[in-house]
Amino acid sequence: MESLEAELSRARELAVDDLADAIEAMGFECTRCGGCCTGYAPDEPGGAPAGAGRGEGEEDADDGDCHGASDAADREPHTATVFPDEVREVAAAAEAHSRKSYDWRDVARPMPFGLDEGDDGERRGETFEWALATDDCGDCTFYEETDGQGACAVHDSRPLICRTYPFSVALDGTSQPMGEAVDEEGIVRAHECEGLGRDISRGDAEALAASLKERAVRELEEAIGVRDGYDPAAAERAAGDVVVFDSEGPKEADGTPIGGE
Repeated sequence: MESLEAELSRARELAVDDLADAIEAMGFECTRCGGCCTGYAPDEPGGAPAGAGRGEGEEDADDGDCHGASDAADREPHTATVFPDEVREVAAAAEAHSRKSYDWRDVARPMPFGLDEGDDGERRGETFEWALATDDCGDCTFYEETDGQGACAVHDSRPLICRTYPFSVALDGTSQPMGEAVDEEGIVRAHECEGLGRDISRGDAEALAASLKERAVRELEEAIGVRDGYDPAAAERAAGDVVVFDSEGPKEADGTPIGGE
């Protein structure tokens, strides 16, 4: 396996035209189905691993309130990674959209993978990513739906993972969202999405490719930052039971930085 620095160099050298060629060959058009924004049953394509569960403090919604499901308890939450600076950008966009205040936990939650759940139901441990916040149904908290058509309340400020889905690049250290690839063209992978195989304009393919390259670079930069800033003693200094290590340093579950000794 190559070092993260070597993979970062590869990501920075990716040709947007080549990525656009691959996207154009596979085809894509968003159908606004909401599949990449909503919770899933664990056995459905894109479903979170069984047991990932809801975040700390999240409760089941009443039956019948969830998009495409009759029981919130049957669903695993939507899980999309978000960079720390994107958390702040989304919060600002959400405030402008709703004219109410948003704090860190309104936007992001600790990535559940790597956390353990105690007998009291509380999660503990350390994790290395943030995920977009979800509602009681496990849907992205910024997902909106009208007459079966999905939309994003912070569309113009949505994170790179959302801008580039259903595509990813096959570099070590970059994420492979929502399950195994269902198609690939060169270094570009496509993941479960009903919009695959549809015609896409060259301009749209190039715009998507540019965001895909940016995401690959950012993911590797984030991984290097997490690695270099990892502090195993941070958990002992944390006031809560969860520590999230991101490129800005260790944080508590509400985004509060954990200071040094």
